[in-house]
Formats: sequence, C-alpha cells, structure tokens
Amino acid sequence: MSIFGLLKGNGKSGFGYDSTTTDVTAGLDLGGRTILVTGCNSGLGQETLNALCGRGARVIGAARTLEKATASCGLVSGETFPVACDLSEPVSVRAAVASVKQMGYALDAIIANAGIMAPPTLQQKYGYELQFLTNHIGHHLLITGLLDQLADAGRVVMLSSSLHRRAPRDGIEFDNLSGEKGYAAWSAYGQSKLANLLFARYLATRLPKPGQTANAVHPGVVVTNLQRHLGASMRVAFSVIKPLLLKSIAQGTATQCYVAVHPAAASINGEYFADCNIAQSSKNAQERVLARKLWEKSEEIVAYLSTVRQESVGLRRPMIASGSTN
Repeated sequence: MSIFGLLKGNGKSGFGYDSTTTDVTAGLDLGGRTILVTGCNSGLGQETLNALCGRGARVIGAARTLEKATASCGLVSGETFPVACDLSEPVSVRAAVASVKQMGYALDAIIANAGIMAPPTLQQKYGYELQFLTNHIGHHLLITGLLDQLADAGRVVMLSSSLHRRAPRDGIEFDNLSGEKGYAAWSAYGQSKLANLLFARYLATRLPKPGQTANAVHPGVVVTNLQRHLGASMRVAFSVIKPLLLKSIAQGTATQCYVAVHPAAASINGEYFADCNIAQSSKNAQERVLARKLWEKSEEIVAYLSTVRQESVGLRRPMIASGSTN
C-alpha cells in the first residue's frame, strides 16, 4: 500500500487510491458486453484490455496501427477485435468508425484511453498543436461518429488528468490552437486534458438516450511510456518515489474500469472521477459556456479536416509516436 493510499483511504464508492482493476471488477460477469478501448497496445490501455477480457467482455482494441492493435489483442485470451485508429489522422479515425460499425455490435462502453503527453517542442499536424489534435479532436471525431452504436445504457469514459488544472488561465486558447503564438509543453497537455473533461461534460447533455452516460476520469500518477519526454533527472526522481507515492498500472486503470462497468456508476453522468470516486475539478472544467464553445469549435475543426486530403498535408515538425496511454 502506498503512502497516499494510507492517508486517503477509500471513498463513498468503497474504493480508493490503492484499489486495482481486479478490485473494482471483482465478481462482475461482463459476458455479452462490447467495449471499445483506444490506445490498447501499452500501459493503461493494455491493462484495461486484459482486465475486461478477463471478466468476459468482448473488447475492440484500437491502436495507432493495425499491427500494434493485433499484437496487443493477441496477448489476451478472450474475444477481441483489433482496429487501427491513429487519432491524429482524421482519415484513420473515420476508417475506424466504419470498421466498428461494420462489426454490428452495440457498444456498452467506449474508453478513450489513448493520448500523447508533453512533447518538449511544438509539434503540429494539419495546422493544430498535436496534443490538442490527438487527445481531443481525434476522440471527438471517433466518439461522435459512434454515438449511434452506443447501447441504451452505454457509457463513454474520457481519460482526463488532474493536470487539466495546468491549462491556460482562460481554459482553452481558441486563438492559439496551432501553438504558434506560444507553446509550453505542460500547459498544452493540460489544455488537451481539460478539453477531454469538457467534452465529457457537454456530451453528457447531448446523449441520444436517457440511460447513456459520459464521464471523465483522472487515472492517477502512473509511470508509463507517456513520460518518455521527461528529462533524466525527472525519470530518476520518478523511479525513487514510485514505490511510495505512484500508482501501479493496475491501480491506474481502476478508475476508468470502475466508471465503464461497475453497476454503482451506471447512472452517474457528466462527472469527473479520481480514485474511483467523484472528485472536484477546476473551475474552468465546470464552465458550461466554455464546454459549449469548445464543442462548436471542435465541430468546425472536424468539418475542416474532412475537406483536407491526407497526403496533401505534411507535418510542420517531425511527428512523434503516440503513447497510447494516459
């Protein structure tokens, strides 16, 4: 048990900081349920795939390439369907939507787990800062494209982060979504995670069926390959404090799995979770006007990207690999 776990204890849900995916899914039979997980090929995504398959769920595992998705799905026993979904590439996202629809399954949950974190220099694609494009716009396009596949009691789970508090003071810099007016790695990451949270909150008001839900989660501080951009000193520090303060991968996936499948979370809508309990988010994350403005702007961006040919637009800077975890 970690120091944080001892200090915090469990919340109203009966789970807490030290709870694992095994704990929150104990006794659940997920047979017959179909769940889509993005970023299934490493870290939190792979662990989520393992846990859900272990409880009998049918899992559609999405990764940046079909090869990565296939390899990840091949590591588990159970019914899995690999799908290529590069969230920075609208053509790939739309192809993934078409593939999932062709399968014909109603989706009992969509877990938007994939993401990239804090590249040290500005990365752009299609004129947008890459974290905003990948973490937010890619998932916006994917999830809105699959809403008619969401089951009557389907759940959408967005991986946000406590670092949504690191977003710019006004929340979303609508006049700097390219990053060209100024780029700070952690501020840009915070903006993308705030966008994930605002998306969940606004989607919660727009879901087509009354039994459907959308929520955002903070997985906790977990060492995954997302931290590859940290400097050497930070990586050393993480390795030292990990046994005392940081979550394991299994603890990091607990909140997203709790919100996606636990019966106690079935009717909770439009909330932000941490440690498997409803948590307090930033003031910006609660701004309905900001959420609506982001949704409208995102729809404009998606419409624009639908007119751009993939092969005609290059990167402003070399593209980094997506970490596929959060």
